Amino acid sequence: VDEPEFIVPARPTVSNPAEFQRPGVLQIEYGYNANFRANGVSVGQDTPLALRFAISRRVLVELDTDSPISQTVIGGVRTTGMGDTQLGIQTVLHQESQSRPGVAVAYYIKSPTARSTQGLGTGRVDHTLLALVSKKINRTTIDFNAMYLLVGRAVQEGYVSSGLAALAVSHNVTDQFGVQGEISGFSRTDMLPGGVLGIGVVTYQINRRFVLDGGLRWGLTHNAPRVGIVAGLTVGVSDFYKKRHN
Repeated sequence: VDEPEFIVPARPTVSNPAEFQRPGVLQIEYGYNANFRANGVSVGQDTPLALRFAISRRVLVELDTDSPISQTVIGGVRTTGMGDTQLGIQTVLHQESQSRPGVAVAYYIKSPTARSTQGLGTGRVDHTLLALVSKKINRTTIDFNAMYLLVGRAVQEGYVSSGLAALAVSHNVTDQFGVQGEISGFSRTDMLPGGVLGIGVVTYQINRRFVLDGGLRWGLTHNAPRVGIVAGLTVGVSDFYKKRHN
């Protein structure tokens, strides 16, 4: 079995790869998102931060936050504050081989750290279950994610179910430059309508520890944000199992 890459970026697409970075590596992902003209919000901005640590070849833990988050409603009123926080675990069921894709499952729980009184969050706990499938064919990687969301209602007790699916294709043009494209769709979530989004991204790998990305996101349905921009980086901070690899 081939050893995993030192880092395996999971941003900026909605879908995540089924398999991840080398065991013992702490991977940090940081970026900037801006969405324009969506559901009464003229501009929405956030700076997603993810810490992903590979405990083993089969288990990864992740901590995410979107803080700070900012929304400017139609009319010019802007609100800025802390975003929500997610904690998750991902388990690889089947490692990828020449004849079959990599398959994994994951679970995330959202802590409502964003203030619902400011309209930056629902103030409720959410649960997400994911099925992840990935396959590399020569210099091209295909990632598919299917998600089940159990979302806390914003204005009343209880939960509502929702779903999301995302299909991404990544291609290494050279050893440094790559391109990514993805289509994702989500059903209605409590008070938010569903929609379909597309994204196109260019990546540049500086070295085995450092990857930059940037691109555009656009809405393919009426209720989705009309257009958005994404930019960020993925860094492999440290290999805590270094002695095992030597």
